[in-house]
Amino acid sequence: MNVKALLLASFLASTAAPALGQEPVFNPEAVRAHVTFLADDLLEGRDTGSRGYDIAANYVASQFIAMGLKPAAADGSFFQKLTVREARLEGTPRLTLTFGGKDTVLSDTAQVLVRPSLTDSGVAVEAPLVFAGFGFDRPDLGFDDYKGLNVKGKIVVVLTGFPKGTPSELGAHLNSDKAVMAMKRGAVAVIAVPTIEDTARRPWARRVEISDGPAKGWVGSDGKAFSRTGAIKGSATLNPDAAAPLFAAAGKPLAAILAQADRTGGRPRGFDLKARASLTFANTWNDVVSENVVAMLPGTDPALAGEFVGMTAHLDHIGDHGKTADKLYNGAMDNASGVATMLEVARAVASQPTRRPVLFAALTGEEGGLIGSDYLARNPVVKGDVVGLVNFDMPVLTYKFSDVVAFGAENSTMGPIVAQAARQAGITLSPDPMPEEGLFTRSDHYRFVQQGVPAVFMMTGFAGPGEKAFRDFLKTHYHQPSDDLKLPFDWEAGALFAKVNYYTVLGLANGAERLRWYAGSLFGKEFAPKAAKAADPVK
Repeated sequence: MNVKALLLASFLASTAAPALGQEPVFNPEAVRAHVTFLADDLLEGRDTGSRGYDIAANYVASQFIAMGLKPAAADGSFFQKLTVREARLEGTPRLTLTFGGKDTVLSDTAQVLVRPSLTDSGVAVEAPLVFAGFGFDRPDLGFDDYKGLNVKGKIVVVLTGFPKGTPSELGAHLNSDKAVMAMKRGAVAVIAVPTIEDTARRPWARRVEISDGPAKGWVGSDGKAFSRTGAIKGSATLNPDAAAPLFAAAGKPLAAILAQADRTGGRPRGFDLKARASLTFANTWNDVVSENVVAMLPGTDPALAGEFVGMTAHLDHIGDHGKTADKLYNGAMDNASGVATMLEVARAVASQPTRRPVLFAALTGEEGGLIGSDYLARNPVVKGDVVGLVNFDMPVLTYKFSDVVAFGAENSTMGPIVAQAARQAGITLSPDPMPEEGLFTRSDHYRFVQQGVPAVFMMTGFAGPGEKAFRDFLKTHYHQPSDDLKLPFDWEAGALFAKVNYYTVLGLANGAERLRWYAGSLFGKEFAPKAAKAADPVK
């Protein structure tokens, strides 16, 4: 017998399954049990490829077995294995800026942060510099930052984020595609300069603090790391203080550009910086094997056997590292709480027959760049289509919430189903309260959106005490060792979050019609241009 599996079985939260057709009961102590196990010090922060992550994955698989779910991996197990590459800088990277007739060498993290490369063991690129505003190349959407610029074979300098006043989901999507747009224009590297807003949210010292981790990505069967921007040989972030002399030499004060970008609708225009840059660095690679934990609940309607509803939550966190006395990042809220509520939703859904089959996935590598979700979305484990997906990531369960936010709900016919689910749970549905964070592109559901799948990302809302609790968590505990079991969890809130998501998943799985993007949705147009669309809702 597998001793590890036996030990894990002793931690199972046993709850009686309701009779068919009976409303399930969501037990706060069951949510607590999952979080307590997954955020324990023994799991060492659940870093991708680590022993602690593997234990967490076995725990989730054992829960799926107890629910009677079917293994969904190609080898007949619950584990979709993938190779994850970790890239770290070897030695000190060097960025040399040549302007005003002299070279300025930047190598200190106080000046520049260089991202390791997953595709090139060594990088040496030298080229002219061109500033391209926010770096958006979508004239069809009203963004033409490359107008009049020739960046072929050059290094593009861009501002971080997106223009103030841009709808948050549109801005977040375009921001995530910045390097892709630069590559399509022929650029060879990208240097980002933080805006005033971005610096206020993430000071340079904080950037330095979180920059010591490796870059990560999944490796294909050819042994090469997957990359959407393979022609971009290097990327770096430049401290505005270090960038200021470069812009001044071009006769364009950076302070004025940043001030313009800080105004609603402000879009600084691009120009030739009349300078060159040389970026050199080397990498070391370490490939580790990790896994997505995947299970399936068959549907009852043979006509809908190929239409899967997906449920996802990332199981990983960022492990054991840092320089403080407590170096262990337990990830209790991020994302043990999300996995815990997903498991309780899965338990409830598994007890009730659904017309469509449901795919459940606890994902690896989210913290390294949505790696496990990208791999699963591009390497599906089901024969059919995932027609809609609900993602659970970091519900903040420290207060009695009375509303939820469903990022992406307005883009598809999932929206009315989520709104009805909120009403059934006795709460309300609210719009994005933090558009500046661009959350829609920052969790696992987005990799499925990029494959044309309508999706929502649920989080606890800002009504009542919500805003203070949520912002306090982000400011004090997010990606910190203090995100642990000492936080003042409200387990009743965990049960309520599971309940509203249960109604959502049940509505998706039993809906009369296949989920569709709305005709006016950017994401439907972008990622599912040939799919049938629903008429836009009347506002």
